Amino acid sequence: MKLKKTSLIKLAEMICGNDPFTYFPYRSSSQLTNFFVNIDLDYIHDGSTRSSWVTSVLKELNSLSSQHENMPSNEIVQVIKHLLDPDHFLFNDSSDHKKSIDAVSQVLKVNKLGIKVHSNNQIQVLPINKEFVSSQTKGVPVEKTITFSPTVFKVPPEPMNPNLISVMMPFGPQFDGTYQSIRTVTQHMGLDCRRADDIWNNSTFIQDIFDLIYYAEVIIVDFTGKNPNVMYETGIAHTLGKIVIPITQNMEDIPSDLRHHRALKYLSNKEGLHKLSVDLYEKLINIFPAKSV
Repeated sequence: MKLKKTSLIKLAEMICGNDPFTYFPYRSSSQLTNFFVNIDLDYIHDGSTRSSWVTSVLKELNSLSSQHENMPSNEIVQVIKHLLDPDHFLFNDSSDHKKSIDAVSQVLKVNKLGIKVHSNNQIQVLPINKEFVSSQTKGVPVEKTITFSPTVFKVPPEPMNPNLISVMMPFGPQFDGTYQSIRTVTQHMGLDCRRADDIWNNSTFIQDIFDLIYYAEVIIVDFTGKNPNVMYETGIAHTLGKIVIPITQNMEDIPSDLRHHRALKYLSNKEGLHKLSVDLYEKLINIFPAKSV
């Protein structure tokens, strides 16, 4: 299916942050280019009127084939999801994520589409079936749940802890300041925070690691130094469906397969660690809104 022309025009104005959609982040010419490049769409603003150019891009993406008759092209879906990515609304007092979600929902509704908002404020575009967002329509990509039994680890018997933040990072005194900066935020928000050297519950270290990841709601991973253990632990966290927040002192330390995930870059000096605490707080209050203080 194809989105209506009027819907494309409204979405373009939202992407630009133009009036009357000023509760979306404003995007300049270079920021519009980055908007599409960041989701692997190679469009470079040509200097023409911003909204007209974005509309032309959306029309081209809208003309692409879809794998499902009641859904637009995958590229259009990616644009909508990227438009409402909560990361875009951080550090911007004039933007309003909830209001933006409502506005996009209204645009999609006339196309018989709806939005499902997940607990971490990420969104999913789905068809509407009799005024309800349907996740069971045949042929539509939906969230799938898999059940598996690991052979290397034992699944812990206790329930998961919705207030637990687990930290995966290299060990060494040079990371003590980083860990303390993370704990400063979690203590301020009334959350639990642990890393592997805080516990010794199993005979094997890797089982303690698995338990920490399994129990936690959010996993913070520090890619600084390209530590292979952190890479391995990140894979476990992604497989278990955890919310993963990457941090690093050097963006080049993040594997290419993971660079589409936004990471918080920090410096290891006093000012840099303070900024890390501030940035993490802004991330975590979107995940734990009830903990905002």
